[in-house]
Amino acid sequence: MRGIAFIGGESPDADICRRVVAGADIVVAADSGLVTAEQAGVRPDWIVGDMDSLDSESRLAGYSHDRIIRYSTDKDYTDTELALALLWDKGCVHTTLVGGGGGRIDHLLAIRSLFERDPSPDRWITNREIIHRIRSPQTLELRLKPKSPVSVFPCAETRGRAKSRGLQWALDELEWKKGFFGISNVAATGNCAVFAEKGAFLVIVSIADTSPSAETVL
Repeated sequence: MRGIAFIGGESPDADICRRVVAGADIVVAADSGLVTAEQAGVRPDWIVGDMDSLDSESRLAGYSHDRIIRYSTDKDYTDTELALALLWDKGCVHTTLVGGGGGRIDHLLAIRSLFERDPSPDRWITNREIIHRIRSPQTLELRLKPKSPVSVFPCAETRGRAKSRGLQWALDELEWKKGFFGISNVAATGNCAVFAEKGAFLVIVSIADTSPSAETVL
């Protein structure tokens, strides 16, 4: 099952939001993520959070009370964490975060930290980037515009190994330790792939560089 969580922060445009949601089994809005979902014409199945950043409580009026899970502002988990937990509890094995761009750096780092966990989100789509998490033995195929930048970060405590195809600087001989990274690699012809041989990695590309027909956004 595929789950989508709309979260607060800067989000992709409405067309991309609708493309991401197409084929999803469950859509959850976390607090002000409801605004993004509704602006894209998406009606979430569930709404979770303390609602402290929702622009108007009147947005909740059109939803069944049993589909709104409200928490105290003095909670132990962020609204994003609560949305992901709900998706996993409902059986989603592939989860995507939509939103979370810009804003406070601590919020960005908090979302980034979620990808160090198990389970973790599989994808994060902001207003500018698509961030994929892959773990061994997964391969991520990308169809981008020629010369597009591709950045790779290790996402595990142990040393990882990765291989690549179609990148200007191959990843095959690198030993990925915690704190290492490879930014602004180049997809020479646009078609490229990153294979997680050991460990987990984040692969970051720009939405603007994504081919209109690419499945990496869907």
